[in-house]
Amino acid sequence: MFNLPYHCKALLTAKQERGLTFDDVAKAINKPEVWTTALFYGQASTDKSTAEAILKALGGEQFWTDYNDRLEAGQEKIDIRRVLNGLSGNGEENMGVKGMVTRGATFEVPPKDPVLYRLYEVLVVYGYSYKALIYEKFGDGIMSAIDFRTSLERKKDPKGDRVVITMDGKFLPYSDPSAWGTQ
Repeated sequence: MFNLPYHCKALLTAKQERGLTFDDVAKAINKPEVWTTALFYGQASTDKSTAEAILKALGGEQFWTDYNDRLEAGQEKIDIRRVLNGLSGNGEENMGVKGMVTRGATFEVPPKDPVLYRLYEVLVVYGYSYKALIYEKFGDGIMSAIDFRTSLERKKDPKGDRVVITMDGKFLPYSDPSAWGTQ
């Protein structure tokens, strides 16, 4: 199941219509490519000025007007206000809480898509190894997915190009219970 919010479907439609890549949009708004892509799939929200910059990068109001004019009778027109609201955390999918994003709700686990399944498989196979190595190198704690950066690069290789995914999260130690005090 792949259930994208309204604004995401509109953004992806515009990106495809304009022949843009996620990197094109990311560069136009001066933001990281993976984060920009997460916006398009409803896994992040942004401020109003960045949301407006995205709409401009996708062709501005004229694109949306022209696109809507080309639709046949009965096809749903794209409401640019709903797209802007969705991007900036004010859409109906935010369940009345500004900026609230339901991360991970767009697909089932385990995923059926081969790419997503392989990423899931990496965590299933190597998850405990990552956990053990984090513990050995940093101590008892976790890698933050909030104070986090990620990127994806293509690396040339004579045996076939490689996908390089970098996950860069701040280490967050668990607190020592002796520091909790008593109540």
